[in-house]
Amino acid sequence: MAAPVEEEQALLDGDSSPEHDGCPARKPMSALCDPQRLAHRMLVLALMCFLGFGSYFCYDNPAALQTQVQEDMKVNTAEFMALYAWYSWPNVVLCFFGGFLIDRVFGIRWGTIIFSTFVCIGQVIFAVGAICNAFWLMEAGRFVFGIGGESLAVAQNTYAVSWFKGKELNLVFGLQLSMARIGSTVNMNIMGWVYSKAQDLIGSMGHTTLGIALLIGGVSCIFSLLCALILGYLDKRAEKILCKEQGKTGEVIKLTDVKDFSLSLWLIFIICVCYYVAVFPFIGLGKVFFIEKFKFSPQEASAINSIVYIISAPMSPVFGFLVDKVGRNVTWVMCAVVITLASHIMLAFTFWNPWIAMCFLGVAYSLLACALWPMVAFVVPEHQLGTAYGFMQSIQNLGLAIIAIAAGMILDSRGYLFLEIFFSACLCLGLIAVVMLYFVNLLRGGDLNWSAKKREKLQKLAVAEAKRREKIRRQNEDDLAKLQPKNDFSLRNRYLSRLGAQVLITKIFLFKRLQYVLL
Repeated sequence: MAAPVEEEQALLDGDSSPEHDGCPARKPMSALCDPQRLAHRMLVLALMCFLGFGSYFCYDNPAALQTQVQEDMKVNTAEFMALYAWYSWPNVVLCFFGGFLIDRVFGIRWGTIIFSTFVCIGQVIFAVGAICNAFWLMEAGRFVFGIGGESLAVAQNTYAVSWFKGKELNLVFGLQLSMARIGSTVNMNIMGWVYSKAQDLIGSMGHTTLGIALLIGGVSCIFSLLCALILGYLDKRAEKILCKEQGKTGEVIKLTDVKDFSLSLWLIFIICVCYYVAVFPFIGLGKVFFIEKFKFSPQEASAINSIVYIISAPMSPVFGFLVDKVGRNVTWVMCAVVITLASHIMLAFTFWNPWIAMCFLGVAYSLLACALWPMVAFVVPEHQLGTAYGFMQSIQNLGLAIIAIAAGMILDSRGYLFLEIFFSACLCLGLIAVVMLYFVNLLRGGDLNWSAKKREKLQKLAVAEAKRREKIRRQNEDDLAKLQPKNDFSLRNRYLSRLGAQVLITKIFLFKRLQYVLL
């Protein structure tokens, strides 16, 4: 009896020790070291969130130091806003190819490290340009910074999809967006203080002080690069332990798909451009606006200018959940555009406490992002999603680059009132596009403004119908296979078999006839 028991125990032990599906046996690991345990995945999530912290922190360095940049570098507002334009120019093209580079050229790990390095190098060039009093070098730094910035966000999302699935993914995306907004908020509120400390260290104001402050701000980019290196190591380790493939974006970019885009999708593109050009350039110029019109101190102006990002950090996941549960995406987008338009009108034509308008702007900004971007998936086939999102980001960056320069020129020549009217006009165009989208969707029977329940019900019916059609298709294939003519070989065998049967019958008949005669 002992032998069978020992043999059974050996089999039970063998199930856990040998290779399974080509993966070597895993030794027991602590929760923090096991890629499948929650503690380890939370560590990876923290690294993912900090991956984009430096990029978002340094993106709005010019906005946090607008007065200092213009005074120390002796530039007007149009030249100052060119710093934002130079960031956007490379992304007019790279938005199409960022996912391709990650999937086919660098891979997710090396792609993340390379794009993080571009961000660091760009920030260093930007700071060195200030130290050397060379504004053209600062513009070159922002261009290099832009090469890495947007593509790094693509890599960040790819990591999220690789490590988290299903319902976890929505929360992860929300946390990543929240951390990005925290980076922007910290920048708005701390860079003025960093500049003053650098001024105390040097003993005077000037371009050197500005450059040192920007270098100090660049430490956040180095921190994000370290996160990219650690994350790459952990992902490589998890790939070996779990025998999983390296994460990919899954994007398929085909420029020829553009000709097949529907009117609804083009209206979504227009809404996207018209809305964001009235938000990001305004934030870039907002600090001085609050100082000049509302007589705020620099610290108060920085605080109110960052309130949009502060509100967006916690509200983006909340609104994402709300839109998922309620549906009615077009209605939410319309509400967001109307609220934003009202905020700009309040800032332009009243002296009410600007905290009210900016809080409304923060809520509307968070709401629009959660309602607008998912609509692309409702009007575009799955195989065109990569092209649609790439094109949407591309024209968004193109619009931001052009409007940033135009906003600076308007401010230099006409002042803040005309600038606010210009932003309001952009939002009016966006509102017209939303109304057109509502009626186009209604007339064509689209699902952009359906409730979540109706959308879910029809989705289930569509799945059931697809299964029914697949069943019918397979049955028809089986029937056709039975009716399908035989090939030459089978026909020849069938003919010969029948011929052989006839010969055999003839022989039997003759044999019986002969037998009868003989008898």
